[in-house]
Amino acid sequence: MRAATKTLMGQGPKSATSVIQEALKVLTPHKGGAAHPPQAPSGARDITPPMPSLHGAQGFSQARAGSAPPGPQPQPASQPHAPGASSHEQYVKSVVQDATEAFNNLMPDLLAKLDRAGANGHAAFKMPNFDIPGMNGMNGMNGMNGMQGGGASSPAEALPGKFTDGSFTNAAGTRTYKLYVPSSYTGQPMPLVVMLHGCTQDPDDFATGTQMNVLAEEMQCLVVYPAQSMQANSSRCWNWFNAVDQQRGQGEPSIIAGITETIMHNHAVDASQVYVAGLSAGGAMATIMGTLYPELYAAVGVHSGLPFASAHDLPSALAAMKGNFGPQRASGKSIPIIVFHGDKDTTVHPVNGDELIKRGAQNVMQEIIEPGRVPDGHAYTRTVHQAVDGTPQAEQWLIHGAGHAWSGGSARGSYTDGKGPDASREMMRFFQTKR
Repeated sequence: MRAATKTLMGQGPKSATSVIQEALKVLTPHKGGAAHPPQAPSGARDITPPMPSLHGAQGFSQARAGSAPPGPQPQPASQPHAPGASSHEQYVKSVVQDATEAFNNLMPDLLAKLDRAGANGHAAFKMPNFDIPGMNGMNGMNGMNGMQGGGASSPAEALPGKFTDGSFTNAAGTRTYKLYVPSSYTGQPMPLVVMLHGCTQDPDDFATGTQMNVLAEEMQCLVVYPAQSMQANSSRCWNWFNAVDQQRGQGEPSIIAGITETIMHNHAVDASQVYVAGLSAGGAMATIMGTLYPELYAAVGVHSGLPFASAHDLPSALAAMKGNFGPQRASGKSIPIIVFHGDKDTTVHPVNGDELIKRGAQNVMQEIIEPGRVPDGHAYTRTVHQAVDGTPQAEQWLIHGAGHAWSGGSARGSYTDGKGPDASREMMRFFQTKR
């Protein structure tokens, strides 16, 4: 398997992925019964090593450095391989182990080629999409540590308002979006919240997981969900790490701003109450939007995201996700921001939340720390940074024991953690102080 995989060095990530897919098809159950692996050859190793992780920023950076995958490595067997169902399963795991090792050994060169392609020209780097049979949550930035699967297929729940499709095109490209208009809307000015999903998600999935449409009914606001396309990024990640997508009037920021302005033009929107929020890659892009368009967005909500211009290519993106920041561009004046981050997040290191607050809470006069706990859920530490007039300029929620998932979200959506405080409701509360 290792030798076969190495022959794909010049053929790109899709070819390498297909090798792994074929090798792992033996793990996919057949209709009417369990998987049937091939008969183990004589002398095969009798091992049951833990499956090494293919996900996580740490896993990618280890692959680039050429180190071994995390977890115990297989040892030579002391007993010959015995027949029977259990030994078949052990044999399958051994094959998977070899295939994964070969794939991890191949990753540095594949990623280097992808990075060079993005730097040279024209097609910006797209986070690779590892679609392995029988395994969820391995696609893109969120999938590196997905808690409840990486799929984005569940439609948003039925609500009395209207959830309609739209599309926006400018010189930077085309993106679709979904707009929720609450049943109470009759043409009167309302706030607008722009919600940017994470990798592998889509508007329906993100709306379901965050429950923001439910809050739109309760608090009477419009909510728009721009959708990243698979053509722009194969894992539907917003391209927060590309230099062109960190500039006003260019790339994806221009498209998201265009969608925002389109909704404002077609509906009665209170221009002083337009906000932007996002999760993971969407959180990083929300920071970019608030930084580049401060006259458009009154406040920013970031969940498990990264600071403005914390990366400019693949290596720096992986480093930033681990909490290692290189030279960064100035982000201008501070922006009103509320940040949520789990302290057990292994995809985007929690130090990113600290950095976001440090930039957003410039020139604050007072810091208030409030510990708390959700009944039968996570403990958290809320830190409020107040401006001179006593209003919150920045607010940070560190959720103890939480990983890379939307706090307080619905289990019907992907990457949610219902044991945490309600990030959606708290963001809306914070937004209402910024008019």
